[in-house]
Amino acid sequence: MKLTAIIEKAEDGWYVGQIEEVPAAISQGKTIEELKSSLVDALKLLWDTDTIKK
Repeated sequence: MKLTAIIEKAEDGWYVGQIEEVPAAISQGKTIEELKSSLVDALKLLWDTDTIKK
């Protein structure tokens, strides 16, 4: 499954992202790589708690 991440750089220098297809998947990171990892963790958490329809 291919997902789209919307990434913005905040005024404080952190990156903030959201998965377009799963609006509840939101995270942040000091770097884009850290943000990507955090978004994957957010998706896993949502999947494990049945927030995402399987």
